Amino acid sequence: LANTNYERTHSRTLLLARGLQLMLPLMATWWLLANLMNMALPPTINLTGELLIITSMYNWSPLTIMLTGAGTLLTAAYSLHMFLMTQRGKFPRHIIKMSPTYTREHLLMILHILPLLMLLTKPELVMGPLS
Repeated sequence: LANTNYERTHSRTLLLARGLQLMLPLMATWWLLANLMNMALPPTINLTGELLIITSMYNWSPLTIMLTGAGTLLTAAYSLHMFLMTQRGKFPRHIIKMSPTYTREHLLMILHILPLLMLLTKPELVMGPLS
């Protein structure tokens, strides 16, 4: 996703890509979906992983629940901040002409998110048999 922004703005600074939701609404949807998965939104497989890590850390030492909770909170806050900084806001004036999104970019996003969505239906592929 960051590379698709780079291809259009020719800068790796995400602040220069503000307001792209107005020009590329489907790409903004991909950003939102990726950020929601990064924040372990139910029913994504990331939620299962975070819950397993949190419970095992708590069983190991109850003090680690605060560190793990702080890390989870910081991850969620950063993900939302990154989404808002890259997609929302006024469109930058330095971008005069921007190419539309290509099918290859959407195919790439689908091929990254599809395995995660497939693991939702059959998590025992990663976690092993439940009984």
